[in-house]
Amino acid sequence: MASNQAQPTAVSVPDDLESPRSKLVYLYVSIHGPATTTELSTNLELTTGTVLPVLRSLLDQGHLEKTSSGYRLAR
Repeated sequence: MASNQAQPTAVSVPDDLESPRSKLVYLYVSIHGPATTTELSTNLELTTGTVLPVLRSLLDQGHLEKTSSGYRLAR
């Protein structure tokens, strides 16, 4: 019997991510795709003031890139 449930996706976190919040944001974008600051703040229940420095760090480390529609994993 075939199941209509989506199979879990295996996602690995880069070894250089030490902050739990950085890992959380990275995993969110890995699983859900591009996201805006507002989407991240709302869905992760974090303030914008908390999310912005995390995004800046992930950008600086080369893990994310900013697009016109939000942030996505760097290619």
